[in-house]
Amino acid sequence: MIVLKFGGSSVGSPQAIERIIAILKDRDHAGKTPAVVVSAFSGVTDALIDTARRAAAGDCSYTNMVRELEKRHKSAAAAFLKGEERKEAVKAIQNSLSELDRILDGVALLGELSARTMDLVMSFGERLSAGLLARIFTAAGIEAAFLDARPLVKTDARFGNAQYLPKETFANIRACFSRPSGEKAPLQVVTGFIGSTLEGQTTTLGRGGSDLSTAIFGAALEVREVEIWTDVDGILTADPKLVKTAFRIDEMSYAEAMEISHFGAKVLFPPTVKPALEQGIPIRIRNTFNPACEGTRIVAEAADGKYPIRGISSINHIALLRIQGSGMVGVAGFSARVFGALARRGISVILITQSSSEYSISFAVLPDEARRAEAALAEEFEREIRSGDIEKPVAEKDLSIIAVVGSRMKHTSGNSGKFFHALGRNGVNVVAIAQGSSELNISAVISRQDEGKALNAVHEAFFLAGVRSVNLFLIGTGLIGGTLLDQIAGHREILADKDKIRIRLVGAANSRYMIFRREGLDPKKVKALLSDDRSGAPGRSDGGDAVETLNLQSFIKKMVSFNLPNTCFCDCTADDEISAAYGEIMRQAIPIVTPNKRANSGSLEYYRRLTSYSRERGIPYLYETTVCAGLPVISTLRDLFLSGDRVRRIEAVLSGTLSFIFNNFDGAKPFSALVREARAKGYTEPDPRDDLNAMDAARKALILARECGLSLEFANVDIEPILPAACFRAKDVASFFKELEKSDADFEKRRTRAAEKGMALRYTAVIEEGAARLSLGAEPEGSPFRSLTDSDNIVVITTDRYSKLPMVIKGPGAGAQVTAGGIFADIVRIARTLV
Repeated sequence: MIVLKFGGSSVGSPQAIERIIAILKDRDHAGKTPAVVVSAFSGVTDALIDTARRAAAGDCSYTNMVRELEKRHKSAAAAFLKGEERKEAVKAIQNSLSELDRILDGVALLGELSARTMDLVMSFGERLSAGLLARIFTAAGIEAAFLDARPLVKTDARFGNAQYLPKETFANIRACFSRPSGEKAPLQVVTGFIGSTLEGQTTTLGRGGSDLSTAIFGAALEVREVEIWTDVDGILTADPKLVKTAFRIDEMSYAEAMEISHFGAKVLFPPTVKPALEQGIPIRIRNTFNPACEGTRIVAEAADGKYPIRGISSINHIALLRIQGSGMVGVAGFSARVFGALARRGISVILITQSSSEYSISFAVLPDEARRAEAALAEEFEREIRSGDIEKPVAEKDLSIIAVVGSRMKHTSGNSGKFFHALGRNGVNVVAIAQGSSELNISAVISRQDEGKALNAVHEAFFLAGVRSVNLFLIGTGLIGGTLLDQIAGHREILADKDKIRIRLVGAANSRYMIFRREGLDPKKVKALLSDDRSGAPGRSDGGDAVETLNLQSFIKKMVSFNLPNTCFCDCTADDEISAAYGEIMRQAIPIVTPNKRANSGSLEYYRRLTSYSRERGIPYLYETTVCAGLPVISTLRDLFLSGDRVRRIEAVLSGTLSFIFNNFDGAKPFSALVREARAKGYTEPDPRDDLNAMDAARKALILARECGLSLEFANVDIEPILPAACFRAKDVASFFKELEKSDADFEKRRTRAAEKGMALRYTAVIEEGAARLSLGAEPEGSPFRSLTDSDNIVVITTDRYSKLPMVIKGPGAGAQVTAGGIFADIVRIARTLV
């Protein structure tokens, strides 16, 4: 035999009821189901509670709410019943609600609502549901009868959360279901959730108590299995509303089920497991709307899964109370006094943790009970508090508990490390920790606002260990940023399939607009969405993506409010304001990838603050592309430093523009003509002076010097001007070229003098002996700087290890493709770092 339970969502509509009928008629259940336990229609219990409270408050609208309940149940009857059957069902509904009206009228008259009366009011949900469903099943060809569980399920008098009495209850249920051999009994449609005291007063078993009712009937009847039908495919590895990648658990043990349901898994009511466990009856969680799915089976000894944990659960809102003081240390019975005081007030403790020094005890309770708990402890320890032996109890609110559960943790090392690493790398602060000696679960108390991020981070760490993800927020969709978007669009599927790295673009902005989508933006469409001709007025929506006017603080605030795990901020601009916000972003534990040189070539104090914060907090700050685009210069210097080598000298050509000009300055064309050619090919800014002033190369040299440990400000970099002052005073680009042409002869003389000695002009940076300088010099034949072509960059590094033959890094140091490729590589590196 099998006992089934259908929850509120499973009986909440005519379509859902049709599915129940089909399930009861299928070959797995027809003739094998002595009882079906049902909940109230979805939302009815909450409506009854609200109705009772309104009545107690003197709000006459409670009568209208009863009429709405009547209308809903009559509508369900009309969908399935006709003629006399329908009339009888309507009459039964009216009789029940007339009784409810009388009770509520009494509540309104007295202006008082006791827990006992509230239980009686709430019982009408299941009584209406079970009575109507019995008639509907019979009309559908399934012989059924309504069974009010109150005379059978006997409980204590703790109204609102009554405890059932096994001996009396089991005897009553067995007597009720006892039939002479061969006599066919109708399907009993049982009211879940409710029982009664030995004196006959109606009680409830706590919210979710219909699960417990089902287990009680299953245990009493010693059935083969208890099936709990709900609106999900079983118990999942995490809450699917918060973790989109959660998946079904095939099988788990009773102990694991109790742990995971205690810590917030709403599929199963925690006390449900106990009656089934005592009788060794498996519990199966199944989906009314997907009956083909086998669901989750809960048994005494579950087979080991392929993951070290079984699932992750959380309690969304708790308060943490702490009592501490030197008067606790070594005092026998202190903990007994703490929890005895709470027990006398009927306060349930969710989690307990105590320091090994015995200096403090912390415990979690529901927020509604925090004030009573504080009062209970203050009263119990009034004398010790007054004498200063212990401090006044403190309650910290707006917290959540996240717990990983699994019996395999006892035999698998590294689970605690993986759990706390996942939280720490995502900036989730742990307020308290608890782990039972059975090693069945590890729990952490965290800020309530971090619950979703923590669940996703931990779920990915344990269940998607081979998959690494990044939630990307990008500012700057111009040449470099736009090329990056194209590269992400073209390669992310391959990256996901081959390397198990998933890059999701969640937010993007150009210089005027910004756009966000939690589920991810299409990188192919972002530039169009943010363009003036598509976005129009701010606030216009395109395919669900709201385009807003860019405000940097609003962008950062939105990025932080999403609170996604593995978030990464990418700055593809040269903006001072954005780089000034890096510290603020990193304080939110968000890694940064940037080609923007402004932060690292700004004040030395800001550079050190960013790099130190990154190093100390383990928050990646990657800026490889600030020097030589995609060439691995900064990472190489860092590796040399970490491996104990010492950089003695760096010589470099750091400007692609200047590299192109001097690589081709062989006398065939005047200097000004080469500058014009570089501008025409896009190697310079629209105003070439922005490149020929060597400021960009100087910033790169300063970054390299700082990476070598030199304490230099930008003003300390010695920059030899390339152009005469008159060129910079020119009012526009045309005037600039006229002035530059006047200098062609001087440049040619300098080139000729160098050529006569077998040398060629190159503009190089040299970092040595605590200084950095940039100058135009003559390089001999065989110099690595003579090997450059087009706009190549080169960095020559002399170290203690590379002294006789310096290390040479050479290649394209500019260009949208190579720069964007370097940024893309840093983003992928973020994914690998966050494992």
